[in-house]
Amino acid sequence: MDQYDVVIIGSGPAGMGAAFELAEKVPQAAILMIDKQRFSTGGMRNDCKMNFTYPIGFPLEYWSEAEAVEYLDKVSAFLSPTILRKKNLQIYQERAKRLDVSLIEVAQTHLGTDGGLELIKKFQEELAQRDVELSLSEEMLAIDPESRQITTNRRTIAYRTLLIAPGRQGFRFLQEIMDTLSVGYVDNIVDIGIRVETRIERYPIVKDYYDPKFMFPEKVRTFCTNSGNAHVVQEKCETSHGEVYYSVNGHAYSAQKGKENGMTNFAVLKTVGLTEPLASGQLFAEHLALQAMLLGGGRPLMQRVGDFRLGKRSKAGDFNHDLYDFPPTLRTCCPGDISLAMPARILRYIWKSLKNLDTIVPGVLHPSTIIYYPEIKLYANKPQYADNHFRVTDSIFFAGDGAGTSRGITAAWASGIRASRGMVNYL
Repeated sequence: MDQYDVVIIGSGPAGMGAAFELAEKVPQAAILMIDKQRFSTGGMRNDCKMNFTYPIGFPLEYWSEAEAVEYLDKVSAFLSPTILRKKNLQIYQERAKRLDVSLIEVAQTHLGTDGGLELIKKFQEELAQRDVELSLSEEMLAIDPESRQITTNRRTIAYRTLLIAPGRQGFRFLQEIMDTLSVGYVDNIVDIGIRVETRIERYPIVKDYYDPKFMFPEKVRTFCTNSGNAHVVQEKCETSHGEVYYSVNGHAYSAQKGKENGMTNFAVLKTVGLTEPLASGQLFAEHLALQAMLLGGGRPLMQRVGDFRLGKRSKAGDFNHDLYDFPPTLRTCCPGDISLAMPARILRYIWKSLKNLDTIVPGVLHPSTIIYYPEIKLYANKPQYADNHFRVTDSIFFAGDGAGTSRGITAAWASGIRASRGMVNYL
């Protein structure tokens, strides 16, 4: 049986943040990081957009402003980001204010998907130099907290302290672990929304502010804007019963001369909190996603804004017309009617927000603009933590988006550091 002082589940920013911190604080510790994927995962791999301003990415129930700023400073010092310049924000902010909308100014950097892959490679090399072992294509299957052992698809591993940081895609896995450990939690909050795709000239704010953060009434916001060489993609997901569905997402490559496609895409998300009776946000989202798959023949839906305004479904021919002057970057989606799949109340709030956005940034609701559905974010597990370092039980800690301690790369990295400071006590 293999033995390590520290075992980290997940090689995304939360796991890396903890690994670097532990390697610095306890250099003699034997550290193992495993990931079930054949490559290092996490937000750094997909677009690699990072925010360095509180409260973006920091759930308020777990982070005070003072705590977040302290950890952000440490993350920033380690990552040494090149902050993107912004301009003309006052114009957009004044327009937004008249509509009771906020445009939050956030310090950002963007490396793109290709730049993110280079950064991951660099981090892996640095961790290897610090004798941190990384095992890919190794999946944690079970845990025995009494003997402090985990079982993977390859072996049994003993640990002194364990960090579980699987990220957003490990949402359901984390729930299974919490059930095993008898850790209480709720997952009653979920984000349901769409992804908007249009030409850059119809959303020109991205030339002034790469990822503009608009906050609308009724808990609606823009999220994850991508521009330049930007693409809408789909992500394969699986329900708790093993059924497959696809959620849309977006990414962009770094700015390289001659490779821009002139497109931009961003999410518009509505935060839904289920109460009285308290229900699972995950199960709610799964049912909505499966309904979309039913209407889309197993694929996400896409619809032109022009068709949506007319109250009719989009058809294949609507993506090859002189008025509709660009093809979808995610061509495998099914043309259809999003209003048949999305709950009316959620769609009403999102459409109202889009109309406000079109007033702030005129042109975004051009008839050719495409709306994709569903975009679902499952990162709202709320475990009952035993202390301020995200410990859930003796020697076991959580961190990252899947554990609800963060929303994004920098906050996930910060949560990994915070958890590691508690883990040191077991070393």
